Amino acid sequence: MTALPSSVLEREHRDLVAGFESFIRRELVPLAAEVPEPVDGPPRDLRDYVRKRSAALGFYGAEYPEHMGGSGMPVTALVQLHHAAGASGCSLAPYALAGPDGPSWLLTHGTPRQIQDYLVPMVRGEKLRCLAMTEPGSGSDAFTITTKAERDGDDWVLTGRKTFVSNAGHADYAIVIADVADSGSRAGGATAFIMALDHPGLRRGQRYFGMTGEPLFELVLEQVRVPMSALIGEEDGIGASVEFAMDSLAYGRLMVAAQCNGIAEYALKAGVEFARQRQAFGQVIGSYQHVQEHLVTSHAGVETAKLLTLACAELVDRGEESGENAALAKLVASQTATDVVDRSLQVHGATGYVRGHPLEYLYRHIRMMTIIEGTSEVQKVIVARAMGLG
Repeated sequence: MTALPSSVLEREHRDLVAGFESFIRRELVPLAAEVPEPVDGPPRDLRDYVRKRSAALGFYGAEYPEHMGGSGMPVTALVQLHHAAGASGCSLAPYALAGPDGPSWLLTHGTPRQIQDYLVPMVRGEKLRCLAMTEPGSGSDAFTITTKAERDGDDWVLTGRKTFVSNAGHADYAIVIADVADSGSRAGGATAFIMALDHPGLRRGQRYFGMTGEPLFELVLEQVRVPMSALIGEEDGIGASVEFAMDSLAYGRLMVAAQCNGIAEYALKAGVEFARQRQAFGQVIGSYQHVQEHLVTSHAGVETAKLLTLACAELVDRGEESGENAALAKLVASQTATDVVDRSLQVHGATGYVRGHPLEYLYRHIRMMTIIEGTSEVQKVIVARAMGLG
């Protein structure tokens, strides 16, 4: 096949991506082959090794500025790395890049001391965090918050309950979003606090398991007392978490879109290879129009989603970032990947359905992509509002 349209937007960072792909192929694929799919993901020590090794090579957390421990990698490069991780089919590859347990853009709004104490170690892959935002009575309506933070002298006291918190089983810190009442100095609102997972009064509650086995936790805050230094941005951070989080979510949505595109590309390749080899009724099944329809439609969808994601990343690097562009990329890429994995599994038939086949795992894994970082319905609301609808 001739060069793909998306290759036009991938040229600038081709050498960087090739180096990352080589790292996955040479080091991570052999490691992953030694570890069977566990119930709750790769062992902690293996994840730690992958993060630190990737950081040493300049991939993990490299998008953060130099004074925060990174190298200021542009978003156009980063989306291509996340794409490569998804397209590799290697279960360890996503841990080589900063994800939901790594450094958070929320912390870039912190004080210099907070950045040094919390963000820099995360960029180096030495510390992990989780984000406690969702509550039992709120999901997509994330900023309807019942967890309260009240001022008590120089301290804050937090009380509430968070749910579906990923990474809480192995994180070092939790970023907790709480509602701050009028503090006397300024109006309150959604505010971000950071604290150790073993902080007095903070405990893990109910444990849930996702479709692919990854654990999700409930976090219970019972009169958790923290100093002002735990409030991200300290006084300036009171009531500012909606603004902070919107920037962080828009960035995260582009990374999810890129990973979805990579997974879709991996699934499409698997479907094409199988269709070229599998025979039925005296000829390879790729010669049948129904099979071709699955694969050609998937090919068109993957290219469309890739072009959209790459173009949105280019706009961010130009300083023309917009929440609706990230929402659109995430909406299209996550749905496309869900459809492509489904079609590829259909092409494989029972072979792909059997537990242990890569497509069987991806069929379960990809389903969460239309939910995390905001559901597809939320992305549509964001785009609709940008169109002047509501």
